Amino acid sequence: MHSDFLKYQAQTTPHPLAMEVSHALGSYIFDMEGNAHLDFVAGVSACALGHSHPRIFTAVSEQLERYAHVMVYGEYIQGPALELCKLLASLLPDPLETTYLVNSGTEAIEGALKLARRVTQRSEILYAHHAYHGNTMGALSVMGFEERKEPFGPLIPDCHPITFNRLEDLDRITANTAAVILETIQGGAGFILPEKEYLKKVKERCSSVGALLILDEIQPGYGRTGKLFGFEHFDVVPDILVMGKGMGGGLPIGAFTASETHMKQLSDHPKLGHITTFGGNPVIASAALATLQELTETPLVSEIERKEQLFRKHLQHPLIKEIRGKGLMLAALVENGDIATEAILACKDQHLILFWLLFEPRAIRITPPLTISDDEIAKGCAILTGALDKIQSKEKA
Repeated sequence: MHSDFLKYQAQTTPHPLAMEVSHALGSYIFDMEGNAHLDFVAGVSACALGHSHPRIFTAVSEQLERYAHVMVYGEYIQGPALELCKLLASLLPDPLETTYLVNSGTEAIEGALKLARRVTQRSEILYAHHAYHGNTMGALSVMGFEERKEPFGPLIPDCHPITFNRLEDLDRITANTAAVILETIQGGAGFILPEKEYLKKVKERCSSVGALLILDEIQPGYGRTGKLFGFEHFDVVPDILVMGKGMGGGLPIGAFTASETHMKQLSDHPKLGHITTFGGNPVIASAALATLQELTETPLVSEIERKEQLFRKHLQHPLIKEIRGKGLMLAALVENGDIATEAILACKDQHLILFWLLFEPRAIRITPPLTISDDEIAKGCAILTGALDKIQSKEKA
């Protein structure tokens, strides 16, 4: 299987972890030898309710008995998609009322960028250094990491970087700017939080010059930070909200939400201003609806802050210099990338799943299912600190 995996399935790195998966349940992924691997990554924040959640599986099974794909997006009224969009509208502040369902976070970014240019009739897009919004050509154009972009150029013109949390850069937002796109919490850069009312001041500047603020909630969205959406912590409402990852309960989905007035501009002049075959797929939408219902009808999100504090309590170690992030979107920062990689791989051998961040080599990603138990938090943290103990002892020898 390993050799076939490398030969027949395109790879993203030269050295994939290549665990052969048997099944997954709750906070665990099981390999073909029957080993249970405690999951501190949750499919890179995608499996918000853990693995094989019964509410999601029931919703998907029941929908499959009715119908799956029947028509391209936006033509037929399909219950799961409509109910999902209505529930989102009831949970989001004005003017975020109309949602376009797509297949992934990066496709949602593409739609948001197009919408901003369509609404403002401007072309300039400002993005943050060390930003990550996906890997399609539009999303790549607003990625803040030139080494990753350069091999695929030329990209979309008139996209320019600013520095996250740098208030001096707000003057770069002008009457030529269509939109500023930011992650509410910078993900690939190391789970960096906005400071000093930064997001609020960006929105104020955008509003003053007629630009739009796009907030990328693909990682912090859907409860991960202790609120349903990360922007709720920072006294700001975006003009366009982008979602993905955790909203599908482990199934592929993305979405962008704006005012009805703005979103209507994708439906005419030209018609089909944005189109997708499988966006709003009823099976996927049923999983997303079940996920959102579970998060809003149970106390799960209200427990996230307490679980964050448990992680911070159990991860006291001399090699951990800082724990960044919010809620269950955490990054343990060690001294260098070699220590981070050694710890991640050592924990892999101890059946604890950790992962890296894209642009911050010192970071150990900790983004478990929101359903993780207190005992599982303590167990996983003990494995990680034990691995760090061995690394520290080796360095002293």
